[in-house]
Amino acid sequence: MRHVIALDVGGTGMKAALVGAAGELLHTDRRATGRERGPQAVVASILGFAAELRAHGEERFGEPASAAGVAVPGIVDAERGVAAYSANLGWRDVPLRDLLAARLGGVPVALGHDVRAGGLAEGRIGAGRGADRFLFVPLGTGIAGAIGIDGRIEAGAHGFAGEIGHVVVRPGGTPCPCGQRGCLERYASAAAVSAAWAAASGDPAADAADCARAVASGDHRARQVWQDAVDALADGLVTALTLLDPRTLIIGGGLAEAGETLFAPLRDAVRRRVTFQKLPSLVPAALGDTAGCLGAGLLAWDLLTTTDRTEVTT
Repeated sequence: MRHVIALDVGGTGMKAALVGAAGELLHTDRRATGRERGPQAVVASILGFAAELRAHGEERFGEPASAAGVAVPGIVDAERGVAAYSANLGWRDVPLRDLLAARLGGVPVALGHDVRAGGLAEGRIGAGRGADRFLFVPLGTGIAGAIGIDGRIEAGAHGFAGEIGHVVVRPGGTPCPCGQRGCLERYASAAAVSAAWAAASGDPAADAADCARAVASGDHRARQVWQDAVDALADGLVTALTLLDPRTLIIGGGLAEAGETLFAPLRDAVRRRVTFQKLPSLVPAALGDTAGCLGAGLLAWDLLTTTDRTEVTT
């Protein structure tokens, strides 16, 4: 049975799958990245995991994987197939595509950005299916974005398109590691909400999920923390929809797990801010934490149907 290998590499763990031609998950597995042992250990873990998946697919389906896709965090040089930089993983200029191709017997390998891979999956087989223009925004430790256009993801001229988390929504505000002040992710990411709620509640172990539960129970302190985050997020999203005019806004990540505790006030906040802009549908992501892995699989399948590698590895 024809299949591809898909790998979604995170800061501490890897999600992997063997993916069929219709995007179905034929086999799934997880591993630690080995980040604590340094960047070389991370690369070794990726290569070893990919080789295990190839062997499993050959044994189970009677043939090795036809291609592989890997999604990684940080900066990705798609044209060269290089994982250019990741603060989380500590690597710089790793020729991951060529290393994987060599380990997997020369099969074609697609290298992509983790959030853009997740956006690709949400756009084709998830919450954005059927939308010709969408913006996927996962709210996790930070905030990134993926711009969907007619079934593909726009990476931009230098691979930075969609970085909505670094839109300044509070000029002169909280310093951001990117060098700016007042970036969206300093106010509306899961990490930002966790920090704000820990301070407001006096519980250093409290996190964003605790804040969401406190909001649902009517805690006025939690409601203020939550509303501050929602307002910042709405400001960032309206800036994005003014520039991009998406038909659908897809919100994922940890904060989206709060359901209508997030989506009801967020829809209201976005609606209050639009003037001439067309209000898009604002919906939760559908694929959860499998989106990046599924997207990596879609990138791999794309390699088998096109000769334009620079297009499909963005």
